[in-house]
Amino acid sequence: MTTTKTARELAETYFTAWEAGDFETVRGLLAEDVDFVGALGTASGIEEALGGLRGLGQVLEKIDVKARVADGDEVITWFELCTTVAPPAPTANWMHVENGRIARIRVTFDPRGLLAGFEKKS
Repeated sequence: MTTTKTARELAETYFTAWEAGDFETVRGLLAEDVDFVGALGTASGIEEALGGLRGLGQVLEKIDVKARVADGDEVITWFELCTTVAPPAPTANWMHVENGRIARIRVTFDPRGLLAGFEKKS
């Protein structure tokens, strides 16, 4: 018997897998046509979304979740994005789930620290 994860469980698994660099698990959570909009760019479809997560994953140290709120198919996760190139960035992530998969992701944070860190790194 298979059980469908709740939106909250999907979000928890997504962040745990991303932090661990487990992109195959992340792939299994995303809808094929996932739509991502964030402070550093946009992605349409699973391959673009995974590409963006992998890119940021190269400097990701930790995702320090402060709070998670779920309401039906909507989940907001408030966390500090900790990287090797910038001070922790307070971040809000909203996800919408359809048919048991993450279909839409919106992320907002002040990207100036990360952008400066990337600039120094290159």
